[in-house]
Amino acid sequence: MEGTIVARSYASALHDIGERNGVADRFGEELQRLAELIRQEPRVRQFIEAPTVEVADKKSVLRSALGAEFHPLLVNFVLVVVNKRRQRLLGEIAREYQTIRDDTKGHLRAEITLAREPDERLEEEISSTLSRRLGRLLIPHFRVDPKILGGIRVRYEDRVIDGTLRRRLIAMRRAMLSAELMR
Repeated sequence: MEGTIVARSYASALHDIGERNGVADRFGEELQRLAELIRQEPRVRQFIEAPTVEVADKKSVLRSALGAEFHPLLVNFVLVVVNKRRQRLLGEIAREYQTIRDDTKGHLRAEITLAREPDERLEEEISSTLSRRLGRLLIPHFRVDPKILGGIRVRYEDRVIDGTLRRRLIAMRRAMLSAELMR
């Protein structure tokens, strides 16, 4: 929980800088690229997170590695994060930044789980219906999970809408088992 609060604080500060300089979207893209690199490349993650590597060495390597491709203000931000020894939070900062960016634009990211692969028409129908009901433009991420049997599960922010057949069957089973038998 504390990590999330700290990450949100850093993300908010970076977002303010991005907004003031007209590069908030660029910051979001670049921060996502950096977080993905750290997540996918064990050697990069080990270097950045290693307590035995001096902060000055990390900053020097990051400055030269990021300087050509990333906005100078974002590079400075990453160096401040490293200087404060919060580099383990870069992935979480990237997620929090994206959440702040989405809120600013009125967007809502949601994970939508179905039992089978949806066609384009179904995806559009689900997206438009949820956008209308939730009052925000939905950015859907569709997943397939045959274990849900049918229906739909929607996760957004800290909420879950579970309209799956599996959940209904489990609820029905519980109700039947707890009901008194008539004689």
